[in-house]
Amino acid sequence: MQKITPCLWFDDQGEEAVNFYVSVFPDSKIETITRYGPAAAEAVGRPEGTVLTILFQLSGQRFMALNGGPVFRFSPAISFMVDCKTQAEVDQLWEKLSAGGEVQQCGWLQDRFGVSWQIVPTALGEMLLDKDAEKSERVMKAMLQMKKIDIGILQQAYEQEPAAASA
Repeated sequence: MQKITPCLWFDDQGEEAVNFYVSVFPDSKIETITRYGPAAAEAVGRPEGTVLTILFQLSGQRFMALNGGPVFRFSPAISFMVDCKTQAEVDQLWEKLSAGGEVQQCGWLQDRFGVSWQIVPTALGEMLLDKDAEKSERVMKAMLQMKKIDIGILQQAYEQEPAAASA
């Protein structure tokens, strides 16, 4: 069992968000749903029987969604980084998660529920960690120009021959 489980605080759209996320990521499922009983419903002003929490998994990672009311909002200060092996995976996740949300720079987006995601190809990290500082700098410059990360453009920047020094 996983020791740390991220909890996502929603106003009242936790069930909708979880159903969406489970449909986006492979190897995902809803584990349990708890509902507001009389005492909790009265304490927070929620209708009895509505969804309180949902335990779920995305690609094997456990999460909890909580319908806690409008007290807290999501911010990009916390995001979920998704490692993508291929451009097709980047494209698919980007399209699904950004629909109705907001795209941002360098592979970041906020989905329609306000949750922030980083859709990152594995190749980006490998190129940025290259021992050749010039290669990694070219990749960084290329990435800073992007919203959705394009592995082909990063690869071109990575493989580019340095300009000859002028005499």
